[in-house]
Amino acid sequence: MRANKKDELISKALVVFYENGFHATGMDRLVVETGISKTSMYKHFKTKNDLIEAVLALRDANFRSWLVGEIEDRAPDPIGRLCVLFDVLGEWFETEEFKGCMFIRAASEFQDCNHTARKQSSKHKALVHDYVASLASEAGFSDSEMIARQIMLLKEGAIIAAYVMNSPTASSDAKTAAQNLLGVPAAA
Repeated sequence: MRANKKDELISKALVVFYENGFHATGMDRLVVETGISKTSMYKHFKTKNDLIEAVLALRDANFRSWLVGEIEDRAPDPIGRLCVLFDVLGEWFETEEFKGCMFIRAASEFQDCNHTARKQSSKHKALVHDYVASLASEAGFSDSEMIARQIMLLKEGAIIAAYVMNSPTASSDAKTAAQNLLGVPAAA
């Protein structure tokens, strides 16, 4: 399989895993859904876990690139960026493709803290946290780590409320809470 075919397999597998879950998706289903033979899959990925690792790495890169790009494009200053985070999430929640957070789902399916999928999920959340903490630091908050932890709780809570509870106000509620935390007056 050429490198671009391998990338295509990872991209297609990401969609299948995101829609159906990791444990519920067997290799036979991946063969059907991706159109790539089991032999070809195993040529590049010795195990299903190896494929899951590649899928989560791609999801991390894609999601963070999208999230940071959208935030940076929409707000010129760090406090504005901390607030617009929730607008960006709200737009994601409204898409047909939204199925919750792939990393929260991976962590719930792979409960062993030493499992690669669990470690990748934790690493993804830490990288998003670091970005949020950098914004809080740029904004001049003396305890940027505390602000980042609280914004992350609002972010994660909004994702769960939007997916599990189908809340149409999850992102706007989280944004209001973030504005209160940051001392930003809510827009009229």
